[in-house]
Amino acid sequence: MKAVVMAGGSGSRLRPLTIARPKALVPVVNKPVLAHILNLLKFHRITEVIITVYHLADQIQDYFGDGSELGMLIRYSFEESPLGTAGGVKQVQDLLDDTFLVISGDILTDVDLSALVQFHRSREALVTLTLKRVADPLDYGLVISNPDGRITQFTEKPGWGQVISDTVNAGIYVLEPEVLDRLRPHQSYDFSQDVLPSLLEEGAPLYGYIAEDSYWCDIGTVPAYMRAFSDVLEGRVRHIQLGQELGNGVWAEPGVEIAPDATIYGPVYLGQEVKVKGGATIYGPAMVRDFTIVDNRAQIERAAIWSHCYIGESAEVRGAIVCSQCNIRAKSIILEGAVIGDNTLVGRGTVIHPNVKIWPGKEIETGITVRNSIIWGSQGRRVLFGQYGVTGVVNVDLTPEFTAKLGTAFGSILPKGSLVTINRDPHRSPRMLKRALISGLPSAGINVWDLGTQPVPIARYYTCQSVAVAGIHVRLSPYDERMVDIRFFDHTGANLDETSKRRVEQSFFREDFRRVYLDEIGTIAYAPAVVETYLRSFLQSVNRDVIRHARFYIVVDYANSPVASVFPTILNEVGCNVVALNANIDESRLAIQPYEFQADLERLGIITGTLKARLGIRFDVSGERIFLVDDTGKLIPDSLAALAFADLVLRFHPGGTIAVPVKMPDEFELVAARYGGHVVRTRTDARALSNAACGNNIVMAAAGNGSFIFPAFQATSDGMMAAVRLLEYLALSDIPLSAIVADLPPSYTLHQAISCPWEAKGIVMRRISQHFRNEEIDNTDGIKIRFGKSDWVLLLSDPDYPLFQVYAQAPSQPLVSERMASFVNLVLEFQK
Repeated sequence: MKAVVMAGGSGSRLRPLTIARPKALVPVVNKPVLAHILNLLKFHRITEVIITVYHLADQIQDYFGDGSELGMLIRYSFEESPLGTAGGVKQVQDLLDDTFLVISGDILTDVDLSALVQFHRSREALVTLTLKRVADPLDYGLVISNPDGRITQFTEKPGWGQVISDTVNAGIYVLEPEVLDRLRPHQSYDFSQDVLPSLLEEGAPLYGYIAEDSYWCDIGTVPAYMRAFSDVLEGRVRHIQLGQELGNGVWAEPGVEIAPDATIYGPVYLGQEVKVKGGATIYGPAMVRDFTIVDNRAQIERAAIWSHCYIGESAEVRGAIVCSQCNIRAKSIILEGAVIGDNTLVGRGTVIHPNVKIWPGKEIETGITVRNSIIWGSQGRRVLFGQYGVTGVVNVDLTPEFTAKLGTAFGSILPKGSLVTINRDPHRSPRMLKRALISGLPSAGINVWDLGTQPVPIARYYTCQSVAVAGIHVRLSPYDERMVDIRFFDHTGANLDETSKRRVEQSFFREDFRRVYLDEIGTIAYAPAVVETYLRSFLQSVNRDVIRHARFYIVVDYANSPVASVFPTILNEVGCNVVALNANIDESRLAIQPYEFQADLERLGIITGTLKARLGIRFDVSGERIFLVDDTGKLIPDSLAALAFADLVLRFHPGGTIAVPVKMPDEFELVAARYGGHVVRTRTDARALSNAACGNNIVMAAAGNGSFIFPAFQATSDGMMAAVRLLEYLALSDIPLSAIVADLPPSYTLHQAISCPWEAKGIVMRRISQHFRNEEIDNTDGIKIRFGKSDWVLLLSDPDYPLFQVYAQAPSQPLVSERMASFVNLVLEFQK
């Protein structure tokens, strides 16, 4: 059997380790990771290998040659441009005339390849994938298979809402040669994104071999690299020889010198001719590669020191990586997560703070403290984006320095010379961070239009209608004044999609920003006619005469937000008589506690009922959501308000379609049926609802949290438009809101949050899927198990916290309580 080893990756997430070498040549203890893969192939008697190369290809060819020193036959396939995992294999099709194996050259594994091939042949498969169970499947391709191994579903790099198992694609395949016949030469194809999903749709026999007892690690990030070499030293990876064991978990190559008073606590690997001087201490797991000197009283702890380095007297390296040919002078301290690039000199007494990255060839002055990366930035966060954008504590997580870099990262993924709008709420914290963002964007060649402090729907609308390619809004968190959310929009005004978020994160974490020349630096200006543009289109989109004729008397709570500077003009144009509450913009009231919010709603209800007003409306601070009180002063729950809105909208748009998330009750279908309408179910995130709102015949989308979209105006949430549409439909129907609500079908629902460690989420989702495999399951978002009409449970993984969100509906209140209790117990049991 022949094997194709994919070794074309540049390893951008591993920088600066991969600045001077391809990812496949990054050393893991005693050999490059690609050498470990070749040894594994040879162990399983696969000795004829084709290596596909692209980035720094000559280095790989120079290192391995024709393979004769390994007892193998190695050929190389050079890609002029990246062809993807499958496109690179297609290029060597003429060398593959029988069943062959494809394996990534930048993973560390001891998978039983012989058993994998035997499994493939026993199933008569067209393609067999190696699958591995992982605790955190977000960065991998998720694969679902049935008990005999036949694959039923792929999900490439899922969000937590899409995680329904913990088995991922390990990047090792056995294929029949005819798979390549369907690919066109010289085109880019990816196995996981293009070839395999296409084969699955055609019903081809695709199987997954779960490598239960095997080791597997994708060495794609610095933490993964640290984990990989530690696992080798701790004996978790089979078939790797580490030289001569000196005892107590210390392995040494020839020529090692250890002073009598040096102390080494295994597991530790010492490369060829390493010198450990008097009083030096090494705590494992640690690797010190060839020709390195560890001088007197130096300390190395859980660190990787590459070849030809000098660790000076009393220097300390803790949990860090020091690349080749570095000079770490006396009494320097390098702390957890730091990476020192090749050929770097760290001056005497210098302190390198955690997670700092030093690019190759730098000279760090004596006695300084380095808190930020040299030339390139760094941040220790796992991901940037959460449910509400980039969120953090002001001046702790979100500092001006961090935010300026974030602006540069965002600008770096946008076309040079393009325009971005930026908006904020009136608080001083968003003001500070907004200015930091503004400073970062022009450095990447982006022009900025400052919108000031507008309600978010205006910022979204203006972004969509202008020539801007994106927008940003900086707000104080509604319930915690210490927190700020930075929200990013695309050119339509909608939240960024997942692909764009990943691109921003990659730009940020790779620290590979675009720095433009002097005459390309972006401009900063105030945007023209922002409110006027919005109001003009808004008033043209509603039936002002109908609302004027109804002569509404309403109560509006502006929540001390910028909505108070815009919405009164709209209400005046439609002839409403208004009692305004909290109409002064007050930065001290922008973030309030939940109990204060509830008290404000209750006060709104009392005032509305006492004044016998037709309606009470409370805006959230952003202006995107509204909360309703009917003409009797009764607060309408958010999901019931959405159902009432659906009824009103479809009365005047019979046959129309509304979009709601999968967590909303089945009564939406009942209401739609009254008017010959339809319901589209979406994922629970705002972007998914915006995407659905752009579909054919969609007249409204509702999130069930006070957020409404009327796509005829804009495909994003707009509380002001929702409020005026409500007035319009109430005027047309001439029915009070209380009567609309009373005529709705009853629903019995519950919602509960359940704690679950991050590493257990995938396991729980898989076990839930298996437990209910005989029931009807909907994977639109999370796992929705349907037991009957208006009888279901939905399990959603919270994207920001170690929690599950559980929603349930049943035909009666006792039954929904029973369903919820039973399901919660099951989720807790599956965590054990």
